[in-house]
Amino acid sequence: MLHTTITPNEKTISVVIPENYVGKEIEMIVFAKDEGLAKHALQKKVTFEALAIDTKGYQFNRDEANDRR
Repeated sequence: MLHTTITPNEKTISVVIPENYVGKEIEMIVFAKDEGLAKHALQKKVTFEALAIDTKGYQFNRDEANDRR
């Protein structure tokens, strides 16, 4: 893997890749450091919905749970 930070002096730059990358699909991402990743791309909405289950009178049967018929 290559990771580097540069400050270009022109609009065009050249990148030399390792020999073992030749012939493989590679990905390049370019963004300004002060730009960072979009905040909305990093935010995930996580929700948890609880289920209401009546467990009154329930008794766990370990033998039945481990039975491998």
